Amino acid sequence: MPANAAIFRQLHDGPQPLRLPNAWDAGSARLFESLGAAAIATTSAGLAWALGYPDGGKLPVDAAIHAAAGIARVLTVPLSVDMENGYSDDAVTVGETIRRLLDVGVAGINIEDGSHAPAALAAKIEAIRNAAAKSGSDIFVNARTDVYLANLADASRRVDETLSRGAIYRAAGADGLFVPGLHEPAEIQAIVAGAGLPLNVMACPGLMPVHELGQLGVRRLSAGSGISQMLWGQAEALARDFLDNGRSESLVEGAMSYARIQALFAGT
Repeated sequence: MPANAAIFRQLHDGPQPLRLPNAWDAGSARLFESLGAAAIATTSAGLAWALGYPDGGKLPVDAAIHAAAGIARVLTVPLSVDMENGYSDDAVTVGETIRRLLDVGVAGINIEDGSHAPAALAAKIEAIRNAAAKSGSDIFVNARTDVYLANLADASRRVDETLSRGAIYRAAGADGLFVPGLHEPAEIQAIVAGAGLPLNVMACPGLMPVHELGQLGVRRLSAGSGISQMLWGQAEALARDFLDNGRSESLVEGAMSYARIQALFAGT
């Protein structure tokens, strides 16, 4: 069972940003933990694809919770789950969904605003806090704003809009602010200075090295769906070679051994 939210919170106070290689199932989560990840986060996109659904709020809630329980079962480090928009527009329903996640041992969540008004996400965060308090539990709520990712404001207003939303989410009880698509150093520095919450950015082309992000005050770096997408690409190439040419060699070049994979799950 993963560790609790208090330990997960502490990981945001280290000398360098917390690096989260986002997993999409129990196997990838266990592999990343074995490589030294201090915590595991999920990618909603990768998880949805692995279960046969498109990304974008289409994953059934029960499937999301079942997947989280399966991932939590194989981990000893904290687990944070990307819950997209909470899979509902009703704040109370979202609070109950997160309570169910707490029951399976989740230490944190991501929840996003998307194209909706900031007040909608604030209401969900408040409902999550109320549900956690009633259950006697705690959870790290990472509020994601899509100001950059979805171009919700003109370029000249993105920092101000992000800070405005961040203040609303902080007042509602958010513990962190996730701004995917943010990569310009000056804008990172401005948001770190004004947000009043640990800043989480997502790996993307052109993003500075992690130690430089740490110097700017970034507290968390997520891989997003990047690892999952890379492996989808590699799986496509391998399957195409096998189907078109019937080659065996490409199936073993660079492969992890059967024995090593088996060893990852000994005792789980």
